[in-house]
Amino acid sequence: MTENQPSDEVAPTWEDIARDHGRFLYTVAYRLTGNHDDTQDLVQDVLLRVERGLVNYQPGNLNGWLSRITTNAFLDNVRKKKRRPEEALPDEPDRVLIGAPGADESLDMTMLPQHVQDALLTLPDDYRAAVVMCDVVGLTYDEISEQLGVPVGTVRSRIHRGRSRLKPLLAAEHDQ
Repeated sequence: MTENQPSDEVAPTWEDIARDHGRFLYTVAYRLTGNHDDTQDLVQDVLLRVERGLVNYQPGNLNGWLSRITTNAFLDNVRKKKRRPEEALPDEPDRVLIGAPGADESLDMTMLPQHVQDALLTLPDDYRAAVVMCDVVGLTYDEISEQLGVPVGTVRSRIHRGRSRLKPLLAAEHDQ
């Protein structure tokens, strides 16, 4: 197939992605952020980025593309928060609505035991992103390398170091 020939595969619409892959996005985002509110914010950010990026999307590994956008949005938010910490409480706390997660979101949150999620949250952001992409999303080292824009050796190192830090935490939980 030449560069100008159309692919047999059709790029999904934004609505298709939101409907068919929203649960996947929520799961990846929750594993990165560790809490429902930040996850909802991250998924909204990801869906906005998906809408803008669909113009350039080349049909292929859609879950890989979505996890890359999610991970990059997460890391961008982490960097932004380090530069400019957020306000602890809103100006009018009585106007803040707190909603309960839906059934799908609750199911996604329970797929990993809480002690595993808590252990993931202790990892540095770069390690957590690599471990989640490998062990939760199931991407290969090459896919993670491409998505994070780092060499495969760096991916291997981050995953190894992340798992090494998780091991004693999970072993301690198992012994209790």
